[in-house]
Amino acid sequence: MVTQHAWWQTGIVYQIYPRSFQDSNGDGIGDLAGIVRRLDYLKSLNIDAIWLSPIYPSPMHDFGYDVADYTAIHPMFGSMADFDRLLAEAHQRGLKLLLDLVPNHTSDEHPWFIESRSSRDNPKRDWYIWRDPAPDGGPPNNWLSLFGGPAWTFDEKTGQYYLHQFVTQQPELNYRNPEVFAAMQNVMRFWLDKGIDGFRVDVIWLMLKDPQFRDEPPNLDWDKLPPLAQAPSERLRHIYTRNLSEVHDLIKEFRAVIDEYDERVMIGEIYEPFDQLVTYYGQGDECHLPFNFHLILAHPWTAPVVRGLIDAYEVLLPEHGWPNWVLGNHDQHRIASRIGRAQARLATMLLLTLRGTPTVYYGEEIGMENVPIPPEKVQDPPAVNQPELAHIVGRDPERTPMQWDSSLNAGFTPAGVEPWLPLAADYADRNVAQQEADPTSMLSLFRALTTLRRAEPSLHLGAYTAVETGSDEVLAYLRSAPDQDYFLVVLNFGTRSHTLDLGKISWGATIAVASDMVREGLVDLTQLELGPNEGLVLRESKQPHR
Repeated sequence: MVTQHAWWQTGIVYQIYPRSFQDSNGDGIGDLAGIVRRLDYLKSLNIDAIWLSPIYPSPMHDFGYDVADYTAIHPMFGSMADFDRLLAEAHQRGLKLLLDLVPNHTSDEHPWFIESRSSRDNPKRDWYIWRDPAPDGGPPNNWLSLFGGPAWTFDEKTGQYYLHQFVTQQPELNYRNPEVFAAMQNVMRFWLDKGIDGFRVDVIWLMLKDPQFRDEPPNLDWDKLPPLAQAPSERLRHIYTRNLSEVHDLIKEFRAVIDEYDERVMIGEIYEPFDQLVTYYGQGDECHLPFNFHLILAHPWTAPVVRGLIDAYEVLLPEHGWPNWVLGNHDQHRIASRIGRAQARLATMLLLTLRGTPTVYYGEEIGMENVPIPPEKVQDPPAVNQPELAHIVGRDPERTPMQWDSSLNAGFTPAGVEPWLPLAADYADRNVAQQEADPTSMLSLFRALTTLRRAEPSLHLGAYTAVETGSDEVLAYLRSAPDQDYFLVVLNFGTRSHTLDLGKISWGATIAVASDMVREGLVDLTQLELGPNEGLVLRESKQPHR
């Protein structure tokens, strides 16, 4: 286990989708000044770092992930002065600020691409990936865009195709050209010099492609994928566009820039099995945290499946690797919609008591759910491009406005203003103000867990040990640190009650946090009663049970 612990190991990361957090100027879109307004709320959650999805100038073909200028702020979100104020006020409250770095691709409106596209002999031509047509005039190979259709677009002016694994307006940078990396280093240093605390790096495992541009083979297991994973792009095995071995050398160079500064962090977006995911720690010289999305992808959501994920991850983690867990983000359906409201409380308890750094998506702390988006209001490119698959590939439902109170528009934007995406139908009953007044609410549970986690070294630093429960519906584990209280976490993934005999644990136990925020007191571990969907965090007690 790591012996020296940085803030990003002991803390909690909270992701904000800026368009949807708080509108301060009445245009129906969230902004930086709105985030400043809510910093005290964020501080009250006991989080340690805020991660912002992209806020750079962009034509918004992929809502900011098509960057037109890496060192400026989109006017929609405010000004650089607004950013500087956000950074300063976050730091005054002891909160770190992380930015999304999007190095794999730019907007087609970025000056680099405008130059590259201008002629075949432009000095920046090789900054992007251009190829001649196939003999029949079609795309150079069979590579597919994750957002539908071929990953190649033909440029009439220069007679070549350019590569884009997302929307057509997101041409991919060529990291086999050292000038490209030097330019991105300058981008990183611009923000690090301003004082940001690190980056979450978008699609970091996609940044190099096969230099021979070979066709990708069919995915013969496509129809065996979970229904929500059966996007058309997954009909191919992406062995030439993802997870190439050479990408690790590139990531080490990114990390070297981060390491020029004190106490900064680099988090990498990587969707890979554990055996591949852990390679992105390198020898402690790549990602500080390669994002672990396996709880998001857990299928089915059962105690054996989740325990299997935890055990496999713990076994494969290198000694220098610090674990992390994620339950939701801007690309995945909300946890309460995936597994139900009752289990969402259990999942929150799981996330905040596992070993490693948790990442929380805005609104999860109040149990926000997916919002159905009428066809005429769909905005997400994959859903617009593939309307018949909108229920699978669309990401608007998990990006809807934060629900602050029961006033019109949920306190996100003034009454009479149409928010950029529809609000949840239940926002008057599921919002921050309502839950702050309810000691049994999801928000109260979240704060109780984060308060306990912050106070107890066993929970924010300690070891993880699985505990046998005798039930395939109940997951249990110990968290422990030297000379500290032990904690036993017991989670019922089922809809029926259980009586457990955990008598092999010799100490008595008292309830530190119960998922219903009602149950309290001493418990008998030889006859532990656990209700449907119930979770308990139990503290070692010196008193006898009764």
